Amino acid sequence: MAVPPPTLGVILAGGRAARMGGGDKPLKKLGGTTILARVIAALAPQCVALIVNANGDPARFAQTGLPVVGDGVPDFAGPLAGVLAALDWAAENRPDVEWVVSAAGDSPFLPSDLVARLHTAREEAGTPLAQAQSGGQPYPVNALWRVDLRADLRHALTVEGLHKVQVWAERHGVARASWPAEPVDPFFNANTPEDLKAAEDMLRLRR
Repeated sequence: MAVPPPTLGVILAGGRAARMGGGDKPLKKLGGTTILARVIAALAPQCVALIVNANGDPARFAQTGLPVVGDGVPDFAGPLAGVLAALDWAAENRPDVEWVVSAAGDSPFLPSDLVARLHTAREEAGTPLAQAQSGGQPYPVNALWRVDLRADLRHALTVEGLHKVQVWAERHGVARASWPAEPVDPFFNANTPEDLKAAEDMLRLRR
């Protein structure tokens, strides 16, 4: 597998966690450490830099040592707003980087080849976007985005009121990279207390 181009990673941690009972899902503990720490450990070696996308007081993520970037679009506009924030941050702070990979902040089992395989998928398909899937299930927020699409994404969010990841992605062309969902789904996300308990079982299975 070829070495992928320099890629900025953004951990999407801006959800309201209603089904988890509030609070920040990425800061929930799993196996003695936070889910966020596990996401960082998986993603950092694959990226030239990492940022966290979250709204509200950034101090709650201070222990990561990472820049915390809030949405530039108001009213919790969903994951596309977090992606746009990352694309804008990359353009301003890392103009040498043309690609951003996003990962859900509540997915503790991300694969170590996420970035490389997303790049391979979009290169083979000739598309500017690529998404992950496992067991035939797409995970549109675990995806690769081209920075120069940020103006179009801003227009979609602020003018069109478009918030559906898949609808916007398919406008531009999106490839898929596939992983097996067994024995542990690499894109499992902990949305509820029950999911968190299931993740503990998965963690033991991984070990």
